[in-house]
This record gives sequence, C-alpha cells and structure tokens, in this order.
Amino acid sequence: MLNVSNLSVAFQGENLFEEISFQLKAGDRVGLVGKNGAGKSTLLKILAKDLASDTGTIASDKEIKIGFLRQDIDFVQGRTVLEEAYQAFEEIKATEAKMDTINHQLTTRTDYESEGYHDLMVAISDLTHHFEILGGYNYQGDTEKILQGLGFKREEFDKKTEEFSGGWRMRIELAKLLLQSNDILLLDEPTNHLDIESIIWLESFLNNYAGAVVIVSHDKMFLDNVTNRTIEISLGRIYDYNKPYSKYLVLRQELREQQLASQKNQEKQIQQTERLIEKFRAKASKASMAQSLIKKLDKVDRIEVDEDDNAVMNVRFPISVQPGKVVIEMQHISKSYGQNHVLDNVSMMIERGVKTAFVGQNGQGKSTLAKIIVGEIAHQGTVKLGHNVQIGYFAQNQADYLDGNITVLDTMINAANETNRSKVRDILGSFLFRGEEVDKFVKVLSGGERNRLALAKLLLQPLNVLVMDEPTNHLDIKSKNVLKESLKSFEGTLILVSHDRDFLQGLCDKVYEFKDRKIKEYLGDIDFYLEQRKISSMREAELMTKEKKTPKSNNNKQEYNDQKKEKTLKNKLSNIESTIQKLEKEITKMDNDLALKYEETTSKPEFFKNYEKKKSELEKIMIQWEQVQESLDNL
Repeated sequence: MLNVSNLSVAFQGENLFEEISFQLKAGDRVGLVGKNGAGKSTLLKILAKDLASDTGTIASDKEIKIGFLRQDIDFVQGRTVLEEAYQAFEEIKATEAKMDTINHQLTTRTDYESEGYHDLMVAISDLTHHFEILGGYNYQGDTEKILQGLGFKREEFDKKTEEFSGGWRMRIELAKLLLQSNDILLLDEPTNHLDIESIIWLESFLNNYAGAVVIVSHDKMFLDNVTNRTIEISLGRIYDYNKPYSKYLVLRQELREQQLASQKNQEKQIQQTERLIEKFRAKASKASMAQSLIKKLDKVDRIEVDEDDNAVMNVRFPISVQPGKVVIEMQHISKSYGQNHVLDNVSMMIERGVKTAFVGQNGQGKSTLAKIIVGEIAHQGTVKLGHNVQIGYFAQNQADYLDGNITVLDTMINAANETNRSKVRDILGSFLFRGEEVDKFVKVLSGGERNRLALAKLLLQPLNVLVMDEPTNHLDIKSKNVLKESLKSFEGTLILVSHDRDFLQGLCDKVYEFKDRKIKEYLGDIDFYLEQRKISSMREAELMTKEKKTPKSNNNKQEYNDQKKEKTLKNKLSNIESTIQKLEKEITKMDNDLALKYEETTSKPEFFKNYEKKKSELEKIMIQWEQVQESLDNL
C-alpha cells in the first residue's frame, strides 16, 4: 500500500530522523510514539505530503487516498455542524447539485419530445446511478451516526461551527475524516479533545477499519486497545514491532538486554584476542599468527546496543508562602451556559496541602469549576480564598495562549520579573529547552513542547495552590511520569482535572466525582474511589455519569440474570453490526465493479449469483438486528 525508503529530515542542522524505512499494509494500525520533538507529527505531515523530506522516497499504490487529522484546522464561517461534516462528500455533493439543476430543468421545460429533453433524461439517469454507487442515499445517515458517536447531540447539528470550542471543532474535522473513503488514516493526537464515551466509540470504529491507520498518541490505553504495531522514533532511528505499545516496551527491553549480554561476551572475546596479539607480537616466530589475529579482529562486526533517549524534564514546583489552613471555600456555586445547566448549588472546602482530583465525563462541570476557582468566569454563589493563597492555573488549552511569533526564551523573559529573570535559562533547561533550542520560535514547537513551555512559564509566578486542567495533553509518556513525580513532591495544594487513571494513581488524597450537576466526595485516592464504585477502570467510571434509576429489588438472582442477559444481547448486537458493515462494504465494492468494469465483471458466471446472495444475507441480518435491538430495549 505504501513504502517509505531511506527517509531523512533535518531541522536547523540536526537530524530528526535519518534514513528510516518501513511499509504500511491494509489492516496495519500503527502507534507512532516517541518523546516530544522526536519528529512524530513531522513524519505524519511528510506521509500526507504537507512537507517534503530532505532525502528518501515514498512509493504508494496508484490513486491511494490518505486522510490526515491535523492539529491546526480552519473552518469557513457560517456553516452548521452538518454542513461542515458534509464537506467530506465533495463528489456526492457535486453530483447532487448537478441532479438538482437537471431536475429543475425537467420540471420547467415542456418540450417533452425534443432531443434536448431526451438528453436531460439520459443525464439524470446516469447521474442517479452514479449517485447511488457513491453512497449518495446513505451519506446523511452515516454523517449523523458518526457525529453522534463523537459526542454531538442531534439538536446541535444545526448550530454554527463558530459556536463551538476548538476541541469540538476538532471532533467535526475527525468526523469528516472518518466519513471519507480513505485508504490510510493519519491521526495526530485524536483523543486529546474527546470525552471517554467518544474515545471508546473511536476505538470500535478503528478496530473495524479495513485500511491502514497511523496514530500519534500518548494515551497508553488507547494505543493498547487500537494498535497492532508500534513504531518508535528515538534519536533519529525507528524501532518497529508488530505489537501494541505495552507489549512493544517489554519486547524492546528484552532485546536491549540481549544486546547488552551479547556485547559483553563479544567484548570479552575481543579483549582476549587483543592480549594474544600483544603476546605474539613480541616473538618473531609468532608474528604471522599475530597478523592473522589482527585481520580476524578487523572483520568482527561489533554488536551495537540500541540507544535510549533518557532526557527527561526536571520539574519542581516550590511554594511561595505558607497559606492558612482553609485554602478555598465555595458556597452554593451554580453555573449555566444558556439553557445548559452545568453546576447546581455546589459547596466545597479545600484545605491546605490536600491533593484533590476532579473526575467525571466531559461536560459535567470539572473545567467550569476550575475556572470559577481562579476567577475566570462569572457564576452564582461565593468563592472565598484563604489567607496568603496564591493560585497558579494551568488551563486545558494553556499552550494556545503562547505567542507563536516570539522565541522560547523571549516568552519566558516577557513573563518574568526582576527577581526571577536571571533564572529563566535554568528553568528552561529543566524543561529540556537547552542550547539553541531556546531560540526556536514558539510556532515551530510540537504540541508537547508547547505544553512544556507553558508549564515552565507557570514556575515564574508565586504560587502555593496549583489548579491544573488536563496538564498531560500532548506530553509524551516519559514527561507525564516526570510531571506526576513533581506534583507528588509539591508541598502546596493541588486541584487536578483529569480522567487518566495512570496519572492519578498515588497522586491524590481526595476525589470529587462530577455527575448530573452535582459533586460527590470520596475520602481516598483514585484506587479507593474505583473500589467504592466497584469498577476496574476510569473509563467505566466516566461512563457511569447517569446511573439508571431502577426500583430496589431483593431478588438478587433475577437482577444477576437480567444483567447477564443484557450483556449477551449487547455482544450479539455488536457481532451483527460488524457483519452488516462487512456485507455493506462487499456490496458497495460489487456495485463499483459493476459500474466501472461492466464487461469484465458480468463475464464472471458467479457474479450476479453472489451479488443477490449478499443482498439476501444483508436483508436477513437486518431483521436479526431489529429483533435483538427490540429485545434489548424491552429489557
């Protein structure tokens, strides 16, 4: 499908990667990983032909279609969500417009017997057939299905795109990409702006996707659930294994240990040979033997051990002054956005030194309450800050506030004051901005590098309370681990909005769950919270934002049987939907063959028999789907 050979890219005199080669085949779901700035997004841009490589070639099948989810998007003002999503169907929309024009002429003309009218009839017939082959009668339903899967409500379809945040507009762009018939999907951080339900839906979609997918992501669970192959970019090289991320790490470590052991044994043999050479050199009778050993030594292929890029941040958040015992006191907080009521009569008290996690599904008010605490948005109710409280706030889109037209160093100098301006370079160094890297313009930084710069900038202000909203977005896995350790050692008060269980484990003392405009307090860490909810993962916790209200029953056996039956029906429904999707793809392919290769296709004796068989199977399986869905609804 696509073959990358000896690809090299240099930036400001340094190689991002050098002479890397790999292939992509249908069914490959590749996790592209590596530290921030390693070149992951650059490689995606080269594959999408947005950038040119310095050397190397990319060969692909003819007419291959590549879809690329970029981080920077630009929508036309005035379109609704549906109208923007429909932009995925350029050929269908163009055909539809031609059909509308001809239909208008057919209804207004009266020269029914003329040659011109006959030509219009032929044209509308051809266009209608082409429209059907393109999927013109299904595209609206497919669009609504995918938009809903990505979290949009039906009543939001007719809203203008400019009414939505950047994260929601990114979902529209993702929907357009998934609606196109691409052979290869290139996804750059697709889960950053998705809530948990949408992530699970996307996982299911990608697992059933027939083409190749390359995903840049720092979400370990997402990578493990979706990918079947991992390519890591490290120190200009790539490491390629047919395993998802976690299994890849184990394999790579095992390989490195084997390389180290082999290198150690080889080094012993080399040293022994060198000692013999020195011993024989001194004797004339052994000189020829010494020369023979030297030649043998020159031919030895030295075993190399794969290098690891162990450069990590060195972060420490010092507190400015010691605050009073009660840091934040909130009474009767309510907040609405128009008709959307997010928080209703919420009260909370945060004490000094406590590390608190806000968890729950997106849209339940976590970020809203964080903004209320730092005074960013108006609200009902009161927020009282304690004595000597100085809040440092890291917003979910903090990196977006950076000026792209100035350098990394100037960004920090502009934010510094007289007392800490001399420490700017030291702080940048601790966040891996060293040497000439401080002279880079912010606009050329990767998403993770911008996040690191925003974190570094946070250290320039006095603080003893940290409010952080999804600080790990775009950060590579090693940087996430370093940030976690720095927050664990932070002696101040921490409020952390996140749904990343790995990041929260061992970090917080108290958990507030946001659900149905209310909050519920759990006096323990994230594992205690999960244990109390009797669930095994944060994903399940976030999905349970609206518990089913069922009458209490003493018949535990009946309840168990109902749950078991529901699970069986859901599994059956999922299998049926997969079969429907497969049959629809096969029938569409046969339609295309019939339209584009009519003589070749119809010459095959079994073609029409198979075609009718597929359609019959589809009708039967659709009836099964209705029956199972009805049983599930009744249950």
